[in-house]
Amino acid sequence: MFPPLVSVVIPAYQCAGTISKALDSVFAQTFTAYEVILVNDGSPDSPQLRRVLAPYLGRIRYIQQANRGPSGARNAGIQRAQGKYIAFLDSDDFWLEHHLENQVRLLVRDPGLGLVYANPLILDGSTPVGDAFGLVPQLSPVTFQSLALETSRIPTSSVVASREQIVKAGFFDETMRRCEDFDLWLRMAHNGCRIAFSREVQLCHHRMNGLSSDRLSMKRARIQVYEKMQRLPTLSAEERTTVEQKIALGEGEYQVELAKAALLEKNYEEALIAAKRANDVLDNWKLRLALRGLKTAPRLLLESYRAYEQILDIRNHNRSIKRVRRLELADRISISQRLPA
Repeated sequence: MFPPLVSVVIPAYQCAGTISKALDSVFAQTFTAYEVILVNDGSPDSPQLRRVLAPYLGRIRYIQQANRGPSGARNAGIQRAQGKYIAFLDSDDFWLEHHLENQVRLLVRDPGLGLVYANPLILDGSTPVGDAFGLVPQLSPVTFQSLALETSRIPTSSVVASREQIVKAGFFDETMRRCEDFDLWLRMAHNGCRIAFSREVQLCHHRMNGLSSDRLSMKRARIQVYEKMQRLPTLSAEERTTVEQKIALGEGEYQVELAKAALLEKNYEEALIAAKRANDVLDNWKLRLALRGLKTAPRLLLESYRAYEQILDIRNHNRSIKRVRRLELADRISISQRLPA
């Protein structure tokens, strides 16, 4: 029997309520030359998870291990994978039926590619709120520089990549619990891995779930990724400048988040300290105005900030509706074009 061309790696942690939808989306794929490796990463809901997985056990390779975080779970799957390519899927996301077929076609058509990714539809619960590429239009070609500048962003559950290239880059960094995927994509690109993407929506991603929902920790982790890249001795002058600028910008944005959190907790002194540190880096009118408010009328600033957040939420909601309608229109046009005359 020939080995599968693709190994689908799914880390599982506190996902008994979502894993069935993820697995069903894999088994509904039009491309079938794959294996599924599910890694139970010391999940606290393991008894319930095993009950949910019982109908699937004959169709998946099930690994249970002590908790090592998302990096350790994915690495365990990669190490046991038989496929030439690794497809990643998080347990709370799910694919549309042509995802693997489309991504494998890109890789087979251009054997020089080492990683391909696609456009996720973003869900808030079960409600579509837009597509990822609508928020961050992707630049081509995808390079270390474009990834570092974040003009190219790779959604992990959309990735199908060469196992060889992942191993060459050194797997996921198991010391990292957040932004470990961003770190690996940067290292792969720096090693010469060629990357491409499809603009077609091929999967659904749930917004702000799990580890990615902690904004402060995510911003700190992103800074740590750039600090790690800064230590690479082979960066070009342009790449090094970009990395250094992103570290400085990240520190400023981190202090902004600290200031917001302290303000909402009515800890005005800490908010003022963080806002000063942020302004030392970012130096913009919003921060200068916030500093003045924190010094002279912190309670009024708090009420103004709460009102601003409400307005922002309404604006973002309306924009999301417009993006979803554009996607629906594009999908209807695409379907009509495929219908026979």
